[in-house]
Amino acid sequence: MFRSRSVPIRRTLVDVLDATIEAHPTAHAIDTAGTPLTYRDLADRIDDLRSTLAAHGIGVGDRVGIRVSSGTADLYLAILGVLAAGAAYVPVDADDPEERAELVFAEAAVCAVLGDNLTVSMRRTPGGRPGRPGPSDDAWIIFTSGSTGTPKGVAVSHGAAAAFVDAEAQLFLADDEAIGPHDRVLAGLSVAFDASCEEMWLAWRNGACLVPAARSLVRSGVDLGPWLAEQRITVVSTVPTLAALWPVEALEDVRLLIFGGEACPPELAERLAVEGREVWNTYGPTEATVVACAARLTGEGPVRIGLPLAGWELAVVDAAGAPVAMGETGELVIGGVGLARYLDAAKDAEKFAPLPALDWRRAYRSGDIVRAEPAGLLFLGRGDEQVKLGGRRIELGEVDAALQALPGVAGAAAAVKRTVAGNQLLVGYVVARDGFDTAAASLRIREQLPAALVPLLAVVAELPTRTSGKVDRAALPWPLVTAGVAQAELTAGEEWLAGGWEEILGVRPAEPGADFFSSGGSSLNAAQLVAWIRRSYPRVSVADVYQNPRLSQMATVVEGLGTEATVRRDVRPVPRRAGLIQALLMLPMLVLVGLRWLTVLAALGNLLAVPSVPHVSWWWIAASWVLLSSPAGRIAIAAGGARLLLRGVRPGDHPRGGSVHLRLWAAERLAELTGATGVAGAGWMITYAKALGARISPDVDLHSAPPVTGLLKLGRGAAIEPEVDLSGYWVDGDVVRIGAVRVGAGARVGARSTLMPGARVGKGAKISAGSTVTGAVPANQRWAGSPAVRVAGKDTAGWPVERPTRSRLWVALYSFTAQLLGLVPVLAALPAIALLAHRLSLGAVLFAGPVAFVSYALMILLAVRVLSIGLRAGFHPVRGRIAWQVWTTERLMAMARVALFPMYASLFTPVWLRLLGAKVGRGVEASTVLALPAMTTVDDGAFLADDTMVATYELSHGWLRVAPARIGKQAFLGNSGMAAPGRSVPKRGLVGVLSSAPRKAKKGSSWLGAPPMPLRRTVEAADTSRTFAPPLRLKLARAAIELCRVVPVVLAGALAVLVLVALALIWRTAGGWVAALAAGPVVLAAAIAAALTATAVKWLLVGRFRVADRALWTSFVWRNELADTFVEVLAAPWLLRFATGTPLLTVWLRTLGAKIGRGVWLETFWLPEYDLVRLGTGATVNRGCVVQTHLFHDRIMSMDEVRLGPGATLGPHGIVLPGASIGARTTVGPGSLVTRGDAVPDDSQWLGNPIAAWR
Repeated sequence: MFRSRSVPIRRTLVDVLDATIEAHPTAHAIDTAGTPLTYRDLADRIDDLRSTLAAHGIGVGDRVGIRVSSGTADLYLAILGVLAAGAAYVPVDADDPEERAELVFAEAAVCAVLGDNLTVSMRRTPGGRPGRPGPSDDAWIIFTSGSTGTPKGVAVSHGAAAAFVDAEAQLFLADDEAIGPHDRVLAGLSVAFDASCEEMWLAWRNGACLVPAARSLVRSGVDLGPWLAEQRITVVSTVPTLAALWPVEALEDVRLLIFGGEACPPELAERLAVEGREVWNTYGPTEATVVACAARLTGEGPVRIGLPLAGWELAVVDAAGAPVAMGETGELVIGGVGLARYLDAAKDAEKFAPLPALDWRRAYRSGDIVRAEPAGLLFLGRGDEQVKLGGRRIELGEVDAALQALPGVAGAAAAVKRTVAGNQLLVGYVVARDGFDTAAASLRIREQLPAALVPLLAVVAELPTRTSGKVDRAALPWPLVTAGVAQAELTAGEEWLAGGWEEILGVRPAEPGADFFSSGGSSLNAAQLVAWIRRSYPRVSVADVYQNPRLSQMATVVEGLGTEATVRRDVRPVPRRAGLIQALLMLPMLVLVGLRWLTVLAALGNLLAVPSVPHVSWWWIAASWVLLSSPAGRIAIAAGGARLLLRGVRPGDHPRGGSVHLRLWAAERLAELTGATGVAGAGWMITYAKALGARISPDVDLHSAPPVTGLLKLGRGAAIEPEVDLSGYWVDGDVVRIGAVRVGAGARVGARSTLMPGARVGKGAKISAGSTVTGAVPANQRWAGSPAVRVAGKDTAGWPVERPTRSRLWVALYSFTAQLLGLVPVLAALPAIALLAHRLSLGAVLFAGPVAFVSYALMILLAVRVLSIGLRAGFHPVRGRIAWQVWTTERLMAMARVALFPMYASLFTPVWLRLLGAKVGRGVEASTVLALPAMTTVDDGAFLADDTMVATYELSHGWLRVAPARIGKQAFLGNSGMAAPGRSVPKRGLVGVLSSAPRKAKKGSSWLGAPPMPLRRTVEAADTSRTFAPPLRLKLARAAIELCRVVPVVLAGALAVLVLVALALIWRTAGGWVAALAAGPVVLAAAIAAALTATAVKWLLVGRFRVADRALWTSFVWRNELADTFVEVLAAPWLLRFATGTPLLTVWLRTLGAKIGRGVWLETFWLPEYDLVRLGTGATVNRGCVVQTHLFHDRIMSMDEVRLGPGATLGPHGIVLPGASIGARTTVGPGSLVTRGDAVPDDSQWLGNPIAAWR
């Protein structure tokens, strides 16, 4: 028997926290995503929540469920608020299935549930009493795995919990400086796991700071280590499996390291128990309040579970319940102040029965077999069917019950096996009947069990049994073998990699086609495998494993990476003086913008005879329009300014924030502010390119903006489709790379392609849409992808061989059409102007915006419908009627996406598309899609995400091709995804972010990248009433919120009127010259006001974004879209033209919640959930990038953090998906996609869609 020498004083957790708050009021208590909360602030927020709960009648004796997103301050505030109210908290992991949550909350009989944003959902009438809890009142109820298949609830009293907290405070760092305000404690465990209580109270008992880690970071495993160093973590409690992944240097600042949850390998203890760090091995079931005993590890001798905590008592007994002699083995029985109780009274009486031999009234029989030694207990194994897996104690019976319930299963049993690497693997052995479907069974069991309990399925002929008839789990086959599969011959690389698989998974692949994830691999296993591979190949990433799961594929990729070590590159932040220089360069541009507004004001003054506006000759107004607003005038100013600014600039590398870079930035801003890039007529675009200095040969079709540098050469008959990036420069770290772009005669560059500096496309070459060209493409070859590579086969579209005859008349018509398109906003404003002219009142001002909006929509609708007459699929001369109709329609659709943004991503979007001529089914969700309506079919239940392209035209040697495109039933086309002419997304299929629809695809298949490659995915399960089949009440609620999108339209119109009124007042009082000089600053002030309005609305409607999953038909999603409408309608058109690439943009984004470091170069505002974005000091985000913090697969909005480390670079048109991170000083090149959850390592270079090692 083992007894402790002392017993902690009897008190509550509320008493513990109160003492800490009093002792350390200004110390940091919680630090989530760099936003610390002091103990004084914590106390205030706890009291607010306590009051809220008390207002609902919740008090001492009640139970409150908690299901709040991990890693958030709200999660811990919820716990403390419930404790302060006197109730017991009942946690459920936010990622666990709904069935699990309902089972736990029902079993615990909770009266309420706290969710995200600390929302209170009442479930029954509370019965608690007001006041503070006492030591005998329950503090928490945590559910462990149940042997009957049902989880069992364990209630821990305040007295036991406080005793545990105080006992650990006495134990750890007794010979060193105690834990205090200078310490930072990792919080990486689920609060549904009782070890999380140790993390929390190690901080809060001692005045230290709790630092939660993002769930995606914890899951990655290998990348959590560097994060610990970055966050200066000094105290860590974790499972040995996770700690084994971290490099030793990641724990440099850690002075207290606590292991628990599973056996600790001796070699790990030897490696981590160093001078200046205490390392402890702890043991304790949930039923004994987290930890019952502990042993300090020195790296020498066996790894023990040690001696009891103060107040706990341990006994080792034989089968009769009598204590064994020292040195003998037996079952561990626990007594003392830490005993909890089961909610099930019968179960409690069984497991907490008296121990007469020691005169204990209550004792917990652990079922663990240990050896009693004077130096401390040695753990030998389990004596029953309860096991610990990944730090969680589970009953195999719960897994057995789920396995036996599967269709086609005659018998089943679960067992935990251990790999060579020490990983525990839960294996579900099943005896199958005829017709058993392993894949369907795997899917079903994932829907029924929490992720931690989902086993690897193994089909066996029979289950071995003991003489008692029970399954002999120890005799179940291990390692697993694949029945009927002969051992195939593997290459040397595959043999080497197979050794890693076997070490990690315990299953050696039998053939090159073996699949890592089908063999039992998990996200943690993938991280472990990456860590294993990096010993020889440091540039491998988790993405390589996900993208190449088969052994042969993985071996090929790994061998191709090379074994060179990474080289650290110093990246300097953008110098502060750059912002000042940008402000100076902006002054003359503001004058141009102001003069355009004054021209409008003068015209309105003449039309409406406004007495406050001086009369100006129409000749002057016409001259001003020609200079400032006509295509020729815009081109002259933009091109002339660019030639002047960029004189002497040559291809090469230049410092970020230096002279060349800032002049280049100014030339881009001038092009944007003058609207030169908007004069998209084929004739005008070529004129603009030549004015910039580009060399353009005859018969060129240029449908994308030329580079302001003029470093472009297009050969005769070359074709450039829309949205191709020809800029010829990008910012890489603290270097601006500039180069010429050359496209040979007869070559074609597909839509949304990126031609990097120095790119050369040979004569007659074909570049597929969405490609990134990094070097030279030989003549007459087809290239595709990012980075672009040669693709086999010929173009199957059947383009005509001969070039069509070309008429200059059509060039003039295109140019004239471009001018007409430029007048659409003016014509749309005429009804609003008439309204104001009729009666200038507040009502008229407020209605002006909506009237102009409706007029614009009607003009677009009428024009598109008329242009669709006679439109047909096929190949048409670019200089011909049908091509002109197609081009004009697409320009109108592109204009509508911007000017009519409030109508997109709404219930009205499908109606709008139908009115335009598209065939759109029921239940369709569509965002800012760019489509040719007459050629577009969208079937029932399909989802088109942001910035998608459907059935847009293609160009080649003077011809334009148009063909129908189809989005199948319940199909998904991801952000910036493309369905080219003649392509389709199959029924229930998925085409991912920045990806192209394949030529042929099976029903239900998923695709990623350009060119598209097959992708395996798991369909997210959710309530269909919140995804595909919402009830009428939800439709009406959503419609009501979406009607509020008229508000930003009203504000935008009112803001424009206010600007004109202010200019008129200045003109009247100070004269025209002063008005001309003041116009620019007035517009800038209006832009700042618009942006701050959008900020205020974001915080009002949404608050702080957190890592979470939200179904489409929930108010959070609708409110988020409404807030985004304010950004797109107010902030984007008013502020972004000025602020892109300047400190003003980063300041504004910080007001929205983004964490942006010093000296960041930022050219995009597309950070959808701002609070989930962190950009490190000196990071770079280039033009067209999306830091995508949410995805909408299966109509579930899944949000997670995205981080760019200090000095990291995201190249032009790159997209980073939720949960991903880019390491410090790492470059992700142009046109690249960083997949979900990928942790790109430091000091590396990546390129591709999806990314792969580069250079």
